[in-house]
Parts: sequence; structure tokens; C-alpha cells
Amino acid sequence: MNKFKMQDIKGVIPAMLSFFDQEENVDLSCTERMVDFMIDNGADGFYLTGSTGACFTMNAEERNSVVKTVVQKVDGRVPIIVHVGDIGTKKSIELAKYAYEAGADAISSVPPFYWKFSKEDIYCYYKDIAESTPLPMVVYNIQLAGLMDMDLILRLADLPQVQGLKYTARSHDEMGYLKEKLGKDFMIYSGCDEMAFSGLCAGADGIIGSFYNLFPDLYKKILKKVQESDIQGGMKLQKIADEVIFSALKYDFPSVLHGMMQWRGLEAGYSRRPFYTYKVEELSALKEEMKKIKEKYQTTELDIFGI
Repeated sequence: MNKFKMQDIKGVIPAMLSFFDQEENVDLSCTERMVDFMIDNGADGFYLTGSTGACFTMNAEERNSVVKTVVQKVDGRVPIIVHVGDIGTKKSIELAKYAYEAGADAISSVPPFYWKFSKEDIYCYYKDIAESTPLPMVVYNIQLAGLMDMDLILRLADLPQVQGLKYTARSHDEMGYLKEKLGKDFMIYSGCDEMAFSGLCAGADGIIGSFYNLFPDLYKKILKKVQESDIQGGMKLQKIADEVIFSALKYDFPSVLHGMMQWRGLEAGYSRRPFYTYKVEELSALKEEMKKIKEKYQTTELDIFGI
């Protein structure tokens, strides 16, 4: 069963992509290769089957197959958080129970979405899921699903199983306040890749994001700069990461990440429709932008792309 306590889950945590073959089947062999690549390059954990992982394009069986594969491949090396969010509390509870039985260390979920739910609906959604397994729950505050206000977050934090918050918003003043108010044992994760340095400086225990699939090693250096109180060094690395991110976001996301991972010598699989899968030549202009960023900052950090 789970090997890590909630307080052990920190550092650089990729919100892992889901990898598909050319026929759009879940590619578990590719998934296993990506687990090793990310751990070898500094990943401190994994956040599975979230929005970056195209979870809402998959059925429960497929999502569970990813969870089982990653848990077995990780084999206790790093902690695993499984996103169990779905449209319907019963569906989420079933995913949560599977994650617990498979050996995950924590569960998480976006708030219920699509319909306009009341605060009480959202509270009950999290309460029901949190009470369905012994695993700690990470509440997910994300703009795509509708940001929750501070009163609701604090109310949720009073639930015994709710022991963490994934905070994907730019208001790091509020995030820092929540960390101070909720204490050192309540874990907070900054979810904006382009503001990882800021989030860590504001008191986040870790960072969970999409681009950590691509270069967890670069974000591990950013984390180290924060730990060393090297503000200038950390800001420089964040600016490099941001220029890469802003260039990449001119293309379909997260599909573009599959293509960019090929530049690191990885067979990174395909996207599942309606997400687009890029041909190599379609990203040639993006690769030229990477070269310009490398020249601008005179940095070796982008040598990982072979440019």
C-alpha cells in the first residue's frame, strides 16, 4: 500500500502526461519509459491522470491502467498522487478506491465542474471522496474549473483527510497566507509552471506542473536556488523556463509537449483526439525559437534539446 506520508510529498512533481499509441490506445510501455526518464532527471513524485494527463478523454479502466502501471514502475522510489476527479461523485469515489488499492500515496480532484455548483455542493463532493479511502486528499484550486474562495478552502482544510492544496493561480500572496494559516503539516503545491520560483518563495512545499514532464531537471535547479536563497540565480532560470513555455503555448497544449520531448531523444507517444499530434516538421519554427532563447541567455540549460 502507500509508502509515503503527505508531508513527504514535496519538491518537483510532474503532472504526468498520458501517452497513447498511433491508434490512440493507452501506451503503457511508453508510460514506463517516461517514469524512468523523469525520475532520472530529478522528479520527486508524480501527479497522475489530471488535466495534463488528458483524464477526461479516458474511461475509468484506462485511467486505472495508468495508475497501476506507474505505481508498479515507480516501485516506491517517489510518492504518487492520483487525480480522481470526474463528473459525478460516485465515479470519483470508484477511482479513489482503485488508487488506494493500487498503492497510491494520496488522491486529488478538481472541484465538480460544467454545471454551476454551490459552495455546499463542492464541500460535500470533497468530503464524500475524502472519506471513501484512508488516503490523504489534495484539494485542487484551478481556474479552469472555477477558483474557490478562501472561506471554502479553509472549511475544506478542516476535514481530517484533506491534508493538501494544489493552488493553480497567480495570487501567491493568498497562497502564502494559506500556508501560514494552515501550518507546516498542511502541504501546499504551486501549480503555475511559469511562476514556480515565485510559488516556492511564497512558501509552497512543492510544485506540480505540466512542463516538468519535459525538463524536471531545470525545475530541480530552480528549487535548489530557492533553497540556497539565490534570488538572482532562481529568477534567471525561471525566465529561461518561461520563454520556453510562452513559445510552446503558441501551439496546442499539452500536445506540443509530446513533440518537444522527442527533442530530448524520447519516444513520447501520441495525443488522443481532440488533442492534436504534431509532425516533426510542424515544430521546426518552435525549435528555432529555442535556439534564440539559448543564445539570448547564453545558457547551457537548453542543451537538453540538442540545439
